[in-house]
Amino acid sequence: HHLAEAAADGARFAVSPGTTPRLLAAAQNSPLAWLPAAATAGEAMTLAEHGYTHQKFFPAEASGGAEMLRQLAAPLPLIHFCPTGGVDQSNAAVYLACRNVFAVGGSWPAPTRLIEAEAWDEIEALARQAAALPAHP
Repeated sequence: HHLAEAAADGARFAVSPGTTPRLLAAAQNSPLAWLPAAATAGEAMTLAEHGYTHQKFFPAEASGGAEMLRQLAAPLPLIHFCPTGGVDQSNAAVYLACRNVFAVGGSWPAPTRLIEAEAWDEIEALARQAAALPAHP
């Protein structure tokens, strides 16, 4: 339902905090690119069986953080993650150093207080800093 509404509103992709069988079925019939989320090896494997090799890892910090991702890299070498949930400027580089991480996500470049203040220059500066973070070699 939400995917169809998002597509009708002009969205080109969707991201979810988790995955359910109903959402998985809806995504496979949706024109939107979808980044589903996994927090465990089993969830990641199930998504990969359905063709989703790029996944959100959420909630990253509560689910074992960068160490969990490092542990998943060897047994699940074809799955790549975008960790979110507890990722910020203090630990983003640690996540990006993981060989199975293709990106990180977080709200630190655009905190609510800066949005409410319409401090676009400050948000742009934070976004540039985030974009400059080094990715894994």
